[in-house]
Amino acid sequence: MAIGVLSLLGFQLVDSAFIARLGTVPLAAQSFTFPLSFLIIGIQVGMGIAIAALISRALGAGEKDRAKRLSSLVLMAGGAVIACLGMLLWAFQIPIFSLLGAESNTFGYLRSYWPPQLLAAWLGALLYFVYSVFRAHGDTRLPGKMMVITSLINLALDPVLIFGVGPWPGWGLPGAAWATAIAFGIGLLVTGGRLWKRGWAAREGLWQEGRQSWRPFMGIAAPAMVSQLMPPLAAMLAISVVAGLGESQVAAWGLASRLETLSLMVILAMTMSLPPWLGRCYGAGDWDQIHRLLRLALGVAVVWQLTLGILLALGAPWLGMALAGNPDVQDELVLLIRFLLPSYAALGVCMLVVSAGNALGWPLRAMLLSAARLFVCYLPCLWLGEQLAGWWGLAAGAALGNVFAGLVAWLLLRRILSRPHRQAGVNAG
Repeated sequence: MAIGVLSLLGFQLVDSAFIARLGTVPLAAQSFTFPLSFLIIGIQVGMGIAIAALISRALGAGEKDRAKRLSSLVLMAGGAVIACLGMLLWAFQIPIFSLLGAESNTFGYLRSYWPPQLLAAWLGALLYFVYSVFRAHGDTRLPGKMMVITSLINLALDPVLIFGVGPWPGWGLPGAAWATAIAFGIGLLVTGGRLWKRGWAAREGLWQEGRQSWRPFMGIAAPAMVSQLMPPLAAMLAISVVAGLGESQVAAWGLASRLETLSLMVILAMTMSLPPWLGRCYGAGDWDQIHRLLRLALGVAVVWQLTLGILLALGAPWLGMALAGNPDVQDELVLLIRFLLPSYAALGVCMLVVSAGNALGWPLRAMLLSAARLFVCYLPCLWLGEQLAGWWGLAAGAALGNVFAGLVAWLLLRRILSRPHRQAGVNAG
């Protein structure tokens, strides 16, 4: 999963690196779409968490036919939900982007880029739902391989569709979205065919299954989706603060957002792989193993992210030149890298505690911790830093907010695990 996440997030960063060569305004236009893309991803991830949980439970109970029906339902219902959301985001694009702070010179780029980007997001959501079905059946190898393959296809198509080749002109900014859509479409054809060949989907009994399963589905999906939707909402608020500083700052913030997800690949992989393991221990009442797993995961998060953050901060000038073509954007990006990357050690702790909370039966606490991270720690520090010291203060404030969030998460986890029946050495559920 770490390899798959690296490749998937890597090609998003590659998109931004190619688009940066088109100029500051196209890169800023792409940056304005990030919060809305995160909104779509938040809904699809919440639905994916719920359906994977229900399918794995059905398989554990020996209900293979029900697992097949659930697989079909998530593909149809999930695809319909994301399609409706995409149409709404397309219909109201002008007021939405205006609220985010987009200026008139970016709207021309947004009008041509947003429709194919929404298509790519819909195909990516369908592909994610298929991946969730495979993971529920215990197969993480094929999703990991397909993440790598689709990223390579996107990497090959990006320069061709953006800049053109030979006598064929490129499509500019929309070319990046079409490259992503084609890559996801190929991945969906391959994985969908494998899914059907393995007999993990059904055609009959879907209506009755939907009536039976919608309550437990929403019981898991609702808090998960709320937790997943808070980051895009916070991203919208953050970019509205950044937009007041200028286009080069917006462009740098967009590149830093891509770099953030890429640098957190190990944490993201652990948030996918750790919950099933914790869930099995929770079901067995094995709190000794839960304590060991969490100590190991949090130790890896801190050591890995702090080491990576320091190394990237030291190499920030060269990284800025590699990712941004405009010298002004490079300078703004270097400052962000030096402040934000080391702070992701604390952010990783918070992400893992939220993931563990969902797996160990504390979904409400996990949701509240997500809200506190963004709206109590991160955004207030970011806004206050910008008010006090402009761009420098914004970068320092965002980093300080991440540190506060990690500290709050660690204190909350210690408090929860200190309860008698959850302490190490006590095997009671």
